[in-house]
Amino acid sequence: MAKLYFNYSTMNAGKSTILLQASYNYNERGMQTYLLTAQLDNRAGEGRIASRIGIGAAADMFAPDDDLFAKISARRDQGNVACVFIDEAQFLSKDQVWQLATAVDDLGVPIMCYGLRVDFQGELFPGSAALLALADEMREIRTICTCGKKATMVIRQDANGQVIKDGDQVLIGGNDTYVSLCRRHWREAVKA
Repeated sequence: MAKLYFNYSTMNAGKSTILLQASYNYNERGMQTYLLTAQLDNRAGEGRIASRIGIGAAADMFAPDDDLFAKISARRDQGNVACVFIDEAQFLSKDQVWQLATAVDDLGVPIMCYGLRVDFQGELFPGSAALLALADEMREIRTICTCGKKATMVIRQDANGQVIKDGDQVLIGGNDTYVSLCRRHWREAVKA
């Protein structure tokens, strides 16, 4: 039975690594997968999902106004798709999450989304909020704070390592920009 999955965490938890491994497992058994990533995030290169540990794969890209039900239907017309994998799912719109849910229900294809739950200000991303509401199953991918506790929050830093408290919700960056922390250390960092 097909389901819509939301695998979420903070930065640097290994979400892309897990996605790539799961897709590899399908492919190794002769089953085709369809990989999608946000057009907004091209750190790994245009149309590519990559992990910090060095593995990667080509992917189709989605823009904020793309109809993902139509994209998945068109890809299925080219050949069977055993599973759809979506990286950077926090960048999905609410409408796109509904399109994914419809693809699961009407096309019978499982869809596994991987993304951030909250931004650097502790607010839900729109795509993450919709996935939390609509996903059939949710899984937290755990990472750790500097203190060893589970990290659930993330701070944004400037080039000098100073915590940034304001700004646009989306700023593409990596290890030099974001640090995952437990709630207590996040509160201390932002002085909340």
